[in-house]
Amino acid sequence: MKKAEAQGGLPAVVAVAAATFSVVTSEMLPVGLLTPIGSGLGVPAGTAGLTMTVPGLVAAVAAPAVTAAAGRLDRRWVLVGLMALLGVANLLSALAGHIAVLVGLRVLVGVCIGGVWAVAAGLAVRLVPERSVGAATSLIFSGIAVASVLGVPAGALAGSLAGWRAAFAGMGVVCLAVTAALAVLLPPLPAERAVRAREVAGLLRVPGVRAGLLVVVLIVAGHFAGYTFVRPVLERASGAGAGLISGLLLAYGVAGVAGNFLAGAAAARSPRRALLVIAVALAAVLPAVSVPSGGAVAAGALIVVWGLAYGGVSVSTQGLLTAAAPGSREAASALFVSAFNTAIALGALLGGRVADAVSLPAALWLGGLLVAGAAVVLTVRSPGRRPPRARAAARATAGDRT
Repeated sequence: MKKAEAQGGLPAVVAVAAATFSVVTSEMLPVGLLTPIGSGLGVPAGTAGLTMTVPGLVAAVAAPAVTAAAGRLDRRWVLVGLMALLGVANLLSALAGHIAVLVGLRVLVGVCIGGVWAVAAGLAVRLVPERSVGAATSLIFSGIAVASVLGVPAGALAGSLAGWRAAFAGMGVVCLAVTAALAVLLPPLPAERAVRAREVAGLLRVPGVRAGLLVVVLIVAGHFAGYTFVRPVLERASGAGAGLISGLLLAYGVAGVAGNFLAGAAAARSPRRALLVIAVALAAVLPAVSVPSGGAVAAGALIVVWGLAYGGVSVSTQGLLTAAAPGSREAASALFVSAFNTAIALGALLGGRVADAVSLPAALWLGGLLVAGAAVVLTVRSPGRRPPRARAAARATAGDRT
């Protein structure tokens, strides 16, 4: 495959980072608003958690589907169209009068999440010179951490001040502004080639890819089994009010930004080792957050550790899968996004069922067990180390163009 010429530069990279910020904030918005959404629509916390589960499931299917459906369309206009749809979905969500309507609109959000991530994850190499690709990739992925710093806490704050509907409306306006920025700042991005469904499926024959995807599912599902319900858990465990909860989520996000760049540097040397440290830290901290001990100070310290660890997950897991399939960047990105969002949905669903059937703290204990499973896989299967047969399979998959 001919390497795309670098073009667009830093402004284009920042616009793409703003798009990843927008999709992650849109996806995570219910985390800080779960209690008021449930109260406003008259549903329990577990049911309100469907606003997290559904977009994740849809995004998992949308990532490879949108990639294949886009064919040879200019990727700039694919991103612009998806961001415009995301803005409209958020604005309409502010008007939803029933949980079924809100969940239906979250289906559209899921399509946009999967499509934007599948396109954006591999764009850095086309926007900047080769020497800057690593930094540009970290910047694009930093949208996740910045969404935690600004998006989710800002949504929680807007919900406490003006109601959850205002938070959705505000996010809709932000998405439309990012749509305009993408249209202006991105250069033409003609498709390098069409990605076919069988190429994506073919990567599943690579042992390193399979093990890497399992790690993604276990870590992300474990995280969201607990994080989806972090607000009500903190309310019970530390006695924190709405204002303090917003502050704790802000601290989580600041730590997440630091974790993103720290893990990016570590993953450049060894994504497997970086993920092993992350998994061990998360497996310990998730259950600890649910224990009512030490009040707000202890809760704040644990939340910072949680954010620092989870902030490095996206860039490290992307590095793990890229190392396993270096010749199939777009196909690997589609699988990564699909697995990531399946795990979000699975984690929110399992956490919701455990929260309703057992207790809210039990959801965090479940999350810790799932992440511990990822640490076991990283220790036993070593997905970052590919044997010669796996490398040959990856090369064969990358060369399958017919």
